[in-house]
Formats: sequence, C-alpha cells, structure tokens
Amino acid sequence: MKNRVLAVQDLHVSFTTYGGEVKAVRGVNFHLNKGETLAIVGESGCGKSVTSQSIMRLIPDPPGRITQGSISFNGRDLLHLSEKEMRSVRGKDISMIFQDPMTALNPTLTIGEQIMEGIMQHESISKKGASEKAVDMLNLVGIPHPEERLKQYPHQFSGGMRQRIVIAMALVCQPDVLIADEPTTALDVTIQAQILELFKEVQRKTGVSIILITHDLGVVAQVADRIAVMYAGKIVEEGTRREIFYHPQHPYTKGLLKSVPRLDLDGAELIPIAGSPPDLFSPPAGCPFSARCDYAMEVCDRVYPAKTELSGDHHVDCWLQDPRAKAMLSTISYNIR
Repeated sequence: MKNRVLAVQDLHVSFTTYGGEVKAVRGVNFHLNKGETLAIVGESGCGKSVTSQSIMRLIPDPPGRITQGSISFNGRDLLHLSEKEMRSVRGKDISMIFQDPMTALNPTLTIGEQIMEGIMQHESISKKGASEKAVDMLNLVGIPHPEERLKQYPHQFSGGMRQRIVIAMALVCQPDVLIADEPTTALDVTIQAQILELFKEVQRKTGVSIILITHDLGVVAQVADRIAVMYAGKIVEEGTRREIFYHPQHPYTKGLLKSVPRLDLDGAELIPIAGSPPDLFSPPAGCPFSARCDYAMEVCDRVYPAKTELSGDHHVDCWLQDPRAKAMLSTISYNIR
C-alpha cells in the first residue's frame, strides 16, 4: 500500500446518445504502484481509452459522465476535485500521451513553445529556465541538436521524432503517473521498438509509473509488469506479465493470446475469437463473454462471476475458476452450450 500511487475503484462511465445510454465502463477496479508499468489490454471498444480519460477527468459532459466510483491519487479522490484543482494535476502530477503523434502537436507553434507551455503553466520559472529544461527533456528522449530543434515546427520531424516530442511534453514536469494511450499505433515496427525502449529508459531514470493502453500484446510483453485484460467495460483478468502470458485463466485472455502471431511455432495458425462483443446499450446480466465462449455454462448467461483470487497478484472473473463451481463440477455432469 505504501508504494501505491493510484487506485481506481468501482468506476462506472456512461454516455447518453440518441439510441440510449451506453455503459462504456462497468465497475472497473485496479491499482498502480510506484515505478511499475500496468498494461490495460483488450479489443477496440472495450473501454480502455474511456478508463484512461476518466483518470484525467477528460470525459466530455455531456454526453459522458462518471456515474459511480472513485479514483484515488496519492490519497486524494480526483472525482471530488474542482476543475481548477484538476488543471493543476493534469500535466504536473498525471500526464497523458494520446494516440496519434501526428495530431497531438499544434502545427502552428514551434516544438519549444509547446514543451515550454507546460513548464510555465505549472512552475514559477523564467522563460530562459523553461527553455533550458525543454532542451534537457529533448536530450532525455533522444532528439539530436535540441537547441536548434526547439525552433522548428512539427512538420519538420518524422513520425518517430514527433512521438518522442510528445513523450517529452508529457514528462517535462516530472509527473508521478504517465498514461500512454496506444503510443505506438501509428509507427512502423522499427520505430515502435525504439519508443518502447525509450519508455523503459525514462522509467529507469525518473521512476515514473506508467499505465499503457494497448491492444498489441507484443508491446505488452516487452514493457509491462502487470496486465489487466478488459472486455465489454470490465476487467476480467489481472496478473503479472508471466501469469497472463504463461498461465491465462479467462477464456477471453486465452483467445487473445491465440490470435497473436507466433514465430516460435512453425506453421501455427491464428485462431480468431468468433462472434462480436455485446451491445453496451443493454449489457448482459451474466458474463459478457458468454456468447463467444466455448466453455460457457447456463450460469454464465445469468449471473456475473465473482472475482476469484488465484494468487496474490492474479485474479479472474470466470465461473470456471470459481471454487463453488469447481466443487459442483467434480460431482455432477453439466451442460456446455
């Protein structure tokens, strides 16, 4: 608990649309420890980005609203802060890297102006001091000739360089938490590897805690300490990187791993997950993965499974792992749909 910097408890987020209420996040719980990387993974539309934007209080209201839960940062519930108090948290205590580096930078301002803006906003510092700090940050993220580069505009940089600049902007005020939302999506494989190595190097040097939002399990395998698997607005399994990759317990987690290309298995076929995610206008009462699961039982459709603790860091929401279900299945036959 001493090392815990962020804790999200029972978070619910909904969006009001012409078609009704979309329940995008439905009771999410997780925590982040000092100096670790937590990856939140899942297919598109599962609620990953909405969860990260909720931490920053960036959900547009209307149409979105946080209906329930708490987000505790160093003992303060961010949901109880005023907008003015929250502005002092964004960028200084918690920073965020958004998905596309091509659109995250203002094309009409120099790189130096954009990096220095955050410094001037949160610190009592001269323009010269802010410029020197911006140079130091560009050095940290591997931008050559930073003094000259500060005077240039975003269009004068490659995609990989722009992503490094976005990372520099997020880290310039030395935040405790960095949220990276799909930080390598728009980059080619070689640049992706460089950016991931940069994340690890920056974390070693600064001790920042990172929440990595992604659907790419190859990225997760390289940088994550713990992994939370999200599906239909819920975290269905959470554990260390080793537990999730080598001992997955939820059928959805297993399905994700089977759909990843494997170079160590010659001729292995990709096995896609059949079906589609549930409609979050009217989420199912039971397990949301039930309709796509090969092992679903009748109870899966009707009742959402309780959390089963498999170890200190590994837990899963699945009836197949529930001790009561295991005891019953050992004595009676059961129907698999």
